[in-house]
Amino acid sequence: MRKIVLPAVIIVSSILLLTKIFYLQVIDETLKLKAENNAIKKVFDFPERGYIYDRNGKLLVANQPSYDIMVVPREIKDIDTTEFCNLLHISKEYFIKKIEKANIYSPRLPSVFLSQLNKAEYAAFQEKERKFEGFYTQKRALRDYQVKECANIFGFITQANEAIINKNPYYNPGDLIGKQGVEQEYEEILRGVKGVKYLLRDKHNKIIGPYKNGEFDTIAQQGKDLTLTIDHELQKYGTELMINKRGGIVAIEPKSGEILALVSAPTYDPAMLVGRQRSKNYTALYNDSISKPLFDRGLLAQYPPGSPFKIITGLIGLQEKVITTETGFMCHHGFSYGGGRFMKCHDSGLSKLNNGIYNSCNTYFCSVYRNTIDKYNNSSKGVDIWANHVKSFGLGDYMGTDLPVGKKGNIPTSKTYNKIYPNWRWKGSTIISNGIGQGETLTTPIQLANMMAVVANQGYYYTPHIVKKIKGQPLDKKFTTKHYSTINKQHFPPMIQGLADVYNVGTASSLRVEGLQICGKTGTAENKIRVAGKTYQLKDHSIFVAFAPKENPTIAIAVFIENGYWGNRWAGPIATLMVEKYINGKITRKDLETTMLNGSLLPEYEKIENIIFQRFPEQKKESDSLKKIETAIGEARKEEESN
Repeated sequence: MRKIVLPAVIIVSSILLLTKIFYLQVIDETLKLKAENNAIKKVFDFPERGYIYDRNGKLLVANQPSYDIMVVPREIKDIDTTEFCNLLHISKEYFIKKIEKANIYSPRLPSVFLSQLNKAEYAAFQEKERKFEGFYTQKRALRDYQVKECANIFGFITQANEAIINKNPYYNPGDLIGKQGVEQEYEEILRGVKGVKYLLRDKHNKIIGPYKNGEFDTIAQQGKDLTLTIDHELQKYGTELMINKRGGIVAIEPKSGEILALVSAPTYDPAMLVGRQRSKNYTALYNDSISKPLFDRGLLAQYPPGSPFKIITGLIGLQEKVITTETGFMCHHGFSYGGGRFMKCHDSGLSKLNNGIYNSCNTYFCSVYRNTIDKYNNSSKGVDIWANHVKSFGLGDYMGTDLPVGKKGNIPTSKTYNKIYPNWRWKGSTIISNGIGQGETLTTPIQLANMMAVVANQGYYYTPHIVKKIKGQPLDKKFTTKHYSTINKQHFPPMIQGLADVYNVGTASSLRVEGLQICGKTGTAENKIRVAGKTYQLKDHSIFVAFAPKENPTIAIAVFIENGYWGNRWAGPIATLMVEKYINGKITRKDLETTMLNGSLLPEYEKIENIIFQRFPEQKKESDSLKKIETAIGEARKEEESN
């Protein structure tokens, strides 16, 4: 048996080995291609990234030619490094550092030595390129930003880092990739597919022609164009209104969820992150920890929603049947609650739903909230039911937009308060601040804009999104799917009338636009910071939410102005102007426009910086004034004594 088995094993093994060798040497050409790599130069053909347009067809982002200097370390011959460095305006230290880095990556493979040269820099190098063996230029397309107002929306282009290269085999050292904004979210669509050419070299490293007559070559596929939902004219106008202010503006088309404007202030020119100075510029923007120009406040900033949250408080009260539109609560310039505590209110008299909204009565909505929570014998159950209603408006969770960043905000539940009050039987009055948008409740501007879209639609919304159309490709179905709130449709009309009366007779009556019925709500949110173990009370945030027209709304908007005092001082006028601009295409409230365009909150922000850095110039001024007074008193006394 052994005499048969042993020869059989040898024969079978030999057949398998020969078959594998035949496959590798004859059938599988890719291995042969790798083996001949020393004689083959692989050249990539980088496609143009897709163009980006606004909803009206305006070109926002195009491309411009750029050039990278590539290096293959083992091919470097005796070159004049001084001339090379002078030609490219780099130091000798930089030269050595880049060559060492390229060697670590691979002495045989090309890597980027210097990226994003412009036409003039490329022309100067090209004239003497033959003198520098081991170096060659590679053409790329860089972004050419046609507008300055959408930096937070676009994002930017940067080189793929080592982590990305290790994770995704598509990218090689020096390849460009989208970072932040739509450039990141739609990277695979915008980038296209790069082509590859295999060129045969002779023993002197000279290119002698295509390898295998181009059998393995691939053609570059241009990136697909994107049409954004953004109205550039509205975006530009919002950016102008936000000069010398900090905050965010988010405008949404209620019937589609399309984002019409996404303004974050302060902002920057996206062209700053293109070219050889991009790294220096990015570092400067990143290190600005005070104004935070890279921080998209419309998506990431979490604020107490303030009085606009009273809209949800009222709707939940109607849904839970703890009030009707005719239920009234007496207000005596404030609301008394547990332990003799008192919440001030600028209103007084009997408040019902309608005048409670347009006068923004704290007493009315605190009463509604308390009754909602205390409707149930168990406060934990009450607050969880309330929280579920709130979350159905898109609050307290990620919005699911087609942008790579966002924040959840916070809608507290029974778990929140069981943790805060572990040994105390809390109830509605304990957590009363939630009813007026304070307490533990936090929202982002985009969440509040979406909340107004729900009200405008009388009960539903579409997930907000920034891309309207992808050339040759449908949108994700999640952006065309309705999401319904837990509030019945019949409860929205009386709330909408109250919001219209905010402009007619209420807290925003000074902001009325002739011939345009806007539904809105003013808001103010308390603002404190803690520095060096001490709490400082800052100027309140100015908040305003709105939609218009009242019938068949086409825009819902939320405006947050940091340290903007109260709702109708800064946020209200800006929201009103944005709405009028979008609907009418022109501005009739020139008085508001002039004030907003020329207005500045920089003195308020300077005060905050002084607190952060523990500088108190006002104290010095006050001290100086006291000294002057004391001196004057002293001189008066001397004069009196002499007389």
